[in-house]
Amino acid sequence: MNIYLYEPRDARHRGLADELARADIVAVPADARFLDRPPETLRVACPEGAAFLLADTPETLDYIRNLRRAELHGPILVMRDLRNARATADSLDAGADDDVVLPIKAVEMRSRINSILRRAGGHAAESTTVGEVTVYFDGRNPDVCGVAVHLSRREHAILRHLALNATRVVSKQVLYDAVYGLSEDQPFDKVIDVYICKIRKKLSAAAASGHVYIETVHRRGYKLTAPQPVQATAAE
Repeated sequence: MNIYLYEPRDARHRGLADELARADIVAVPADARFLDRPPETLRVACPEGAAFLLADTPETLDYIRNLRRAELHGPILVMRDLRNARATADSLDAGADDDVVLPIKAVEMRSRINSILRRAGGHAAESTTVGEVTVYFDGRNPDVCGVAVHLSRREHAILRHLALNATRVVSKQVLYDAVYGLSEDQPFDKVIDVYICKIRKKLSAAAASGHVYIETVHRRGYKLTAPQPVQATAAE
């Protein structure tokens, strides 16, 4: 998981980045100049669904409003040193999804972000089931016909993103951004196809139906689909 981190205090930024790394969260620096870009520039610069972790500063409310004006709908979390009910209410009213008091452990931060993403996708529970496959949003491997199927970290990120959008087609670019969008080490452009192929094989091999579960929608992307029920034929 990647997250934009705004923390102008260098020592605090390094400490937060190290803590987030413990939960496999990559902290990408976002300074004031980045967050103050015109909305149309921010919209292009940030991957769809990008998450933001913002330190409480006098400018933070303006940054939140600017991100929302840019039509960036990913999670925005504000972190503050001391509890302040009025300031928390202001950040939530400005468009933040959560407001936390430091210190906070990375595992809790990851769960808070996942919770926001689940609700945004219309999922209240910790998992969703599509046909024989149960996908967990907390990092556990999926179950297929009651048996856990091991996925790599990136395979899991792709499947989770498809599951969060199970009723919609997800473009290859969105999946790419979900896995690599904020990383400086970006691989070749066919890597998502490779991961999709691997996930399909694992799910199909474990499924009693043999269904591949990830449908390719020509020129649009991919969609997580359940097997179609077998239609009974009328007796002649």
